[in-house]
Amino acid sequence: MEVSAFLRHLLIVMAVVVYGTAHADATLERIKSRNSVVVGVILSGAPFGYIDANTQQSAGLNIDLAKSIAEKLKVKLELVPVTPPNRVQFLQQGKVDLLIANMQLNAERAEILGYVPTPYGEAGGGLITRKGSGVHKWEDLKNKVVCVSQGSNYAKPLAEQYGANVKGLPGQPESLLALKGGSCFASVHDSAPLHLLIADNPEWKDYELPVENDLIPLPSVIWVRKGEADTASAVDKIVQDWYRSGWLVDVYKKNRVPVTPEFAKWQARFAVASK
Repeated sequence: MEVSAFLRHLLIVMAVVVYGTAHADATLERIKSRNSVVVGVILSGAPFGYIDANTQQSAGLNIDLAKSIAEKLKVKLELVPVTPPNRVQFLQQGKVDLLIANMQLNAERAEILGYVPTPYGEAGGGLITRKGSGVHKWEDLKNKVVCVSQGSNYAKPLAEQYGANVKGLPGQPESLLALKGGSCFASVHDSAPLHLLIADNPEWKDYELPVENDLIPLPSVIWVRKGEADTASAVDKIVQDWYRSGWLVDVYKKNRVPVTPEFAKWQARFAVASK
């Protein structure tokens, strides 16, 4: 490599490093300077995020997590509703500082976004369909029209592993509406909300979750912009404290979110570390 070419290459590398560091510092400083943290959340239904019919306020597990982060950072909280199609763009464009938006950790997402290292839970896909559909396992979806949210990490395994005809819709409400309307044979979303829907809503008495095992259960994490190590580190300390204090278990119970075996392992690990 010629000297001039080497210098240009070195300057580019240095610029990337400097930009990455400055960008990382900027978000946490911006949160502190404006005295507020802006968190993107999905309000598609209990138990993760919804509008409480009595108070008309946002409620659910993800809302409680966002409130705790703001409290621990000693700043105000601003919630911004996002949807599966726009949540990544909202974070990348700086419209939100953090995403707590039903996004599990996978390699594709980690390529374009940063994340808080300690998961706050685990979620996998549940399948909802009409009773008597004949579906008992994921393989029974071959050639069937299955609705998911746009950007869902369930789309790829449904299509590639199980041969389903996957139909992406703007979000869970639209997907469930399509299921009721007959344009989808089944819908696949995080299993916890679907179990609550069946248990609590008589309008769904003719539907069931016939497959026992969840589809690709993965860690649920809080997302930040790529390279924001300081922001991720600050929030990671808060997440670990949720485990150590037992607060996270309590808020799971409050919101009727199932505790998975993996979650129980994380809780036990941090509880032991705090002794």
